[in-house]
Amino acid sequence: MIFRSVRYIGLGIALPVLSMLALAALAGLYRDSDAALAILALCVLGWAIMLARHLRLLVEWARQPVDTPVPRGEGLWGSVFAEIGDRFEREAEVREKLSAELGRFQQAAQAMPDGVLYLGEGDRIEWLNPVAEQHFDLDRRDHLRIPIGNLVRQPEFIRYLEAGDQSEPLLMRSLRRKEGALQVQLIRFAGHRRLLLSRDISQLEKLENMRRDFVANVSHELRTPLTVVGGFLETLIDGLDDFSRADVLHYLTLASEQSTRMQCLIEELLTLSALETGAPAPLEEAVEAEVLVREVYDETRLLSAGRHTLRLDLAGDGTLLGSRKELHSAFANLASNAVRYTPTGGHIEIGWRSGPECAGGGGEFWVGDDGIGIDAADIPRLTERFYRVDRGRSRETGGTGLGLAIVKHVVTRHRAELVVDSTPGKGSRFTVRFPPARIEHAQR
Repeated sequence: MIFRSVRYIGLGIALPVLSMLALAALAGLYRDSDAALAILALCVLGWAIMLARHLRLLVEWARQPVDTPVPRGEGLWGSVFAEIGDRFEREAEVREKLSAELGRFQQAAQAMPDGVLYLGEGDRIEWLNPVAEQHFDLDRRDHLRIPIGNLVRQPEFIRYLEAGDQSEPLLMRSLRRKEGALQVQLIRFAGHRRLLLSRDISQLEKLENMRRDFVANVSHELRTPLTVVGGFLETLIDGLDDFSRADVLHYLTLASEQSTRMQCLIEELLTLSALETGAPAPLEEAVEAEVLVREVYDETRLLSAGRHTLRLDLAGDGTLLGSRKELHSAFANLASNAVRYTPTGGHIEIGWRSGPECAGGGGEFWVGDDGIGIDAADIPRLTERFYRVDRGRSRETGGTGLGLAIVKHVVTRHRAELVVDSTPGKGSRFTVRFPPARIEHAQR
């Protein structure tokens, strides 16, 4: 295109000059040299004026914004301007495509769940997405074109930034949240430019800690009964003839109790594992709430064995939609905890109600007692696996530390809510609140 434009400009100059020379030659043949020179001078002057006018148009157009239309010219100058205009139109289309691609790339980077920073010469921040702003406590309005080492001053990050090898990611504490953890990695590209990627691994770290705690807790919970069983069996094997029948039965009974405890622990671990690993949603069975609650009440009376005063409170004829097996497990766990943590002579209330008296017109199951109660600081952690408020009492009464974790998952799977109200020394009340969609009569 450039060569074509130059060619047109050359023709625009050469043709008028040749024309003028031809006119001057003709004038010299038929008249005198003075007339020829006059004609030539007039032609040169006219050509110069036309050239100056088109060059002025070209210069004025070049000084205008990029999208300004190309001026119109006369003769070959019109062709030159048209060629230049076509070139600029094609370049404008290319720029629009590149701008659109860059916009889409930036939108994708903005939407990424990880932090992204572009570092230029001297590790100056050229661009960053909102996630990176959160991870490194930065603000794009104030921190662009500033070296990131001046803004993120954690020693381990500075060492990683200056290291020659960044093939392995760096684990560092989050600048915004003390309990947060970040995984960052530098990637070189385009010479001295670098891409800094960051990922919040706080949840992964928390899960890893939970896994380690879980393994340690399971090992501890199984070690105690296994030690007891192994000790009794070893004692009997070494000196069976030295013990009376009553002693042997006593030892075997204790070993059997520990075996039962291990069996309960394993069964609850399997139940919890099934709930936590995405087991199918509960079946939409129509469960008669009053029948289920009465069944749990009868089981609780047997478990209490007359040591507590029990009361059953039923109001409403709601039918629960969900898994009867899971609901029974959750309700029975709450009731057995009340027996376990209420001293002899205490009072336990088990109840159900549905309809307008419940929040939102759904249904509520509750277990209340006047037992030892729970400190407010312990309530948020009650549903953690193996978390116990009173470890000694739980072990004495056969608790596994998994009951409330199972309750939490069952409640969540049924779109319900677990509410805990407790005062140390005065007792506790655990309430499971079901939404109207889980109560059949609420849909009529």
